[in-house]
Amino acid sequence: MTYSIHERDGLPSELQTLLADYPRDAWETHPNFAEAIEHWLGAHLYFKRMGAILTKETQLFLDDKRSTREFGARIGHYGNEIIQHLHNHHHWEDHTFFPEISAADKRFDIGLDMLETDHTDMDVLLDRFTTAGNTAIKSAQNDPPKAYDAAGKLLSSTQAIQTFLDRHLEDEEDLIVPILLHHKMRG
Repeated sequence: MTYSIHERDGLPSELQTLLADYPRDAWETHPNFAEAIEHWLGAHLYFKRMGAILTKETQLFLDDKRSTREFGARIGHYGNEIIQHLHNHHHWEDHTFFPEISAADKRFDIGLDMLETDHTDMDVLLDRFTTAGNTAIKSAQNDPPKAYDAAGKLLSSTQAIQTFLDRHLEDEEDLIVPILLHHKMRG
């Protein structure tokens, strides 16, 4: 069974077995909540913030509250940040973290497969963002009137990334953190 991110409203109920015993609002006070878990959750918060910044910066330009120069510089900087960090984070999860989770509790391998599929889907969104971002930056530098059209396409891409990250990161946390707490991992 697969769970497409485009068809789910949250972590599928059959993957919430441990979430019922380890609800989100009790994670930070749980005795097995380790600093490593807090750092991993912090990385997720960072990705959400970066997605919001990209959308905000694009909208500010479209609303004539950023110059083409500022827009190009900010999109280049923040876009590069999110792409590099997301690729590194997902590579680590897929090749190190998820195998560790699987070894601790095979019951949730289908959920880990779901998350890895999300990572593949996210790569497609990041590629689209890269293309739209580069077009917007080049337009901002070389043909400012065309920059608005390019920014409109970029806005659609940044919003798609933001929506995707919100769903994926929440599902990932709801699956993984209860496993970590249950098995006293990452402490």
